[in-house]
Amino acid sequence: MITGYVIGESLRPGAVFEPRGLRLRKVSRVEIGGASDAQPPVWTLVEWETDSEDVGALAEALAEALEPELGWYADFTAGDERVVVFAGKVFRYRRGDGAGRAEAVQYGRSVGTPGHQLDWEE
Repeated sequence: MITGYVIGESLRPGAVFEPRGLRLRKVSRVEIGGASDAQPPVWTLVEWETDSEDVGALAEALAEALEPELGWYADFTAGDERVVVFAGKVFRYRRGDGAGRAEAVQYGRSVGTPGHQLDWEE
């Protein structure tokens, strides 16, 4: 099973994220104390899951749907793999792989993601 989330505000206008077999787990709104000046102070978290094993297609669907501004990203787990997705860029590595994580974090910083937001769980 693949589980993950996407921040509603991170989707570009007109984007549709609807991979086959996606199921909604939960939608919640949270105040973000560490939002950058350009980010909204309240985010909509959309948690999802799927039984699909097509990690690549799922990651590409997210990469196409994410807004390229402000360094938005989404992440999910597939077995022992961590997948971190930015607009147009996908990072896949085994959970616990420090070098793989560091590469994704470095990219996030390069596209404007605030450092304290590059905090996905392993």
